[in-house]
Amino acid sequence: MASPSAGDVPLLREIRVVRRAGLVRLRGHSLPLLEASAEALAPNARTREAGVESVLRRAVSLLDTDQLREAAEYSLGLVSGSRDWAASSRRAKAATVYGVSVERFRKDHEVMVLGQVADHVLRLMTAQDVERTEADRAPVSDEKWGGVTHRKVRVLARGRERVLTVHRHPVDLLRDVDVLVSPANVHLALPEAYKSSIPASLRRAASVRSVTGEVLRDPLHDELRDWAARNSTSGRPVLPGTVVPTGVGALGEQGLRRIYHAVIAVPRAGTNDYDVLPADVTRAVSRTFSLLAEESGRGTRPLGSVCFPLLGSGRGGLPYQISLEAVWAGVEAELARGAACDVHFVVRSPDAAALLDRVLTGKRPECDRPATD
Repeated sequence: MASPSAGDVPLLREIRVVRRAGLVRLRGHSLPLLEASAEALAPNARTREAGVESVLRRAVSLLDTDQLREAAEYSLGLVSGSRDWAASSRRAKAATVYGVSVERFRKDHEVMVLGQVADHVLRLMTAQDVERTEADRAPVSDEKWGGVTHRKVRVLARGRERVLTVHRHPVDLLRDVDVLVSPANVHLALPEAYKSSIPASLRRAASVRSVTGEVLRDPLHDELRDWAARNSTSGRPVLPGTVVPTGVGALGEQGLRRIYHAVIAVPRAGTNDYDVLPADVTRAVSRTFSLLAEESGRGTRPLGSVCFPLLGSGRGGLPYQISLEAVWAGVEAELARGAACDVHFVVRSPDAAALLDRVLTGKRPECDRPATD
């Protein structure tokens, strides 16, 4: 693909189509360049439109300033609740970010904002080509793991060397970690225990059963409901970035002590999908460390270890690279401040394990080094 340039008019033209049509009305529009980008950068997207949205979210997340990001998110309908707004409403909201009239925004700022998005889509594609070349030369991730289920990895967090542990197995098999972080939606509603997501797996593993398998207690569900009642949020969504602590039920037999439910997912009206913003993931990670310190100060035995999955990379739709960047931003900041707890990551798929190998063994999570979802 050509070198990154906002002058790539066909790509910019397609992004303008998305701005006019909106994410919920892309069907029937020809977007060959964005579709090709989605095939490379989000090959597991459930639909063509979801792939295009994933690429645009990645590109927008890499914009240099908060103003640019916010204006781009409103322009393209990436802000939670704005995806079905009329194009004029999204443009008006984006104009308020810069404090200018709608007409001035249309003629000046919007051109700059969408051009920057196009630049970053191109940079992602260029970096993807480099990543594939390097992957061809590198050992296969499975060979690196050699059949083991966890590895110790030395990392630098702003000049401080730390040792992290990476686990590759289902999350409900984790053992001997004090705090496990689980993604949650803004309604603190757990999925049914028979489903395959992280919250569902943990709900199933934490339940207390009789010898015949009958569920006697559903502690994660019950404690989340009690927390909502105590904090007067029953029936109302909580803010993304909130972290709610609960016990672990039957998972205590595996050495776990607390589950922190990180609120990052906003249900998308009329669908089974969710919106997840990387900034909310980072806020939840930072809040996790704060809560861990608070709870450690209350008990006789401090909480000394915490484990993160790649938050938002499941039903939330974030590519693994974007999820890791968001999680690592919070983790790195805390480690750099001298956080003493042991940090763990848990993943299941080979792709996620390969990404962690590349990032944690030498390549920092940077905008120009994406990996596929």
